[in-house]
Amino acid sequence: MGELNKTIAELVELLNTRPFKKLEGNRRSRFETLERLTLKPLPTKPYEFGEWKKAKVHPDYHIEVARAYYSVPYRLIGERVDVRLTARAVEIFHSGELVAAHPRAKERAQRFTRRVHRPEKHIAVIDQHLDRVLERAFVIGPATFGVVQAQARSRKHPEEPLRSAQGILRLAHDFSPAQLEAACERALALKASSYRAVRTLIQTPISPRPSPALDLAHENVRGPQYFE
Repeated sequence: MGELNKTIAELVELLNTRPFKKLEGNRRSRFETLERLTLKPLPTKPYEFGEWKKAKVHPDYHIEVARAYYSVPYRLIGERVDVRLTARAVEIFHSGELVAAHPRAKERAQRFTRRVHRPEKHIAVIDQHLDRVLERAFVIGPATFGVVQAQARSRKHPEEPLRSAQGILRLAHDFSPAQLEAACERALALKASSYRAVRTLIQTPISPRPSPALDLAHENVRGPQYFE
């Protein structure tokens, strides 16, 4: 194999240095004078297939895409962004400009937050939004308020309760406030305060209790003993 490659290299060199019949120079000189200067360096990393999606930046300055959460600069709250997903990374663009990049989540509901994306008083801002959500929950009913409050106490990051609480309150629009309140009553009894649990309880209402058996004891009604 080595001798074959050596022979091929010699023949290629002869081909590249053989003079043109109708033009000056040869393939080698043509490459050096015209083509080499236009060449660009190879990419520093291999090509990765990317899938594009759109997302909206929520009040907690995160987007939800592919069942995970990624932060963007706080100033983009309420804006629409373009998201490029690869096997290993998530790139977020606004008006064609790259505004955030994160590793791709490996687990559902995984959260990536960069410190530089947070406002200086982000906890106070999140608390302010959460207070408003609690007020709305209280209007629906005490059970809904209790579930939202339990959500706020169970989360590790300050941004998480807001998103979960907003999702629970949206169920009042998807179904009705009365159905949400009833489901939250059952959720509190079961000590389950997640959005998924509350939605499941709304979609599977309590089955009506079976009516008690009729008391057929009467002097004119023959019992089984009559036939013995």
